[in-house]
Amino acid sequence: MGSADGADDERPPHRVWVDPFEIGLTQVTNREWALFRPGDYGDPDQPAVNISWFDAVAYCKWLGERFRLPTEAEWERAARGGVEAKRYPWGDDPPRDYQELTAPRPVARRPPNGFGLYDMCENVHEWCSDWYDASYYASSPDRNPMGPETGTRRASRGGSWRHQVKFTRCAARSSIRPDFRYSDYGFRVAASCTPGEQHFGS
Repeated sequence: MGSADGADDERPPHRVWVDPFEIGLTQVTNREWALFRPGDYGDPDQPAVNISWFDAVAYCKWLGERFRLPTEAEWERAARGGVEAKRYPWGDDPPRDYQELTAPRPVARRPPNGFGLYDMCENVHEWCSDWYDASYYASSPDRNPMGPETGTRRASRGGSWRHQVKFTRCAARSSIRPDFRYSDYGFRVAASCTPGEQHFGS
């Protein structure tokens, strides 16, 4: 996790092990969100946005006991797609084909990463389960880090249609208060694997 040449909160780079887990192929879409909270949210294939951390947690609980938000460590593992030490899911070259956008794109319109996951690091910022602490990497455990026990802001990961390059790197971290809702904040669902269950990256 982390980056030696990124922001201060990405340091120090450190090796982390995470237990097997599952994560959504795409960000949760308007179509899926409308099953939880009926309404007219626009293009059903766009990621659901204007969702607080509490909203995202409630959606996961609605799906069932095993569903939850990913940790920062799980998210970064998933974003890298099995390729370590690269800036982006696709390698070290910065994104070149971004266009000026006024809303997120429908999901899965770009090629997936090495794990078959779409829109990792782009389209919308994604909520993680962790509290955010800029200095957490200096003392985080090397196995299944869960973030600090308390805080005022929740961690989020990935770039968005509004911040297309700044947070697009796999190691880039961001955070906001858990009650805030923004037009470029969404999420994807994760779940822990039971022993013997198939999972990506095994």
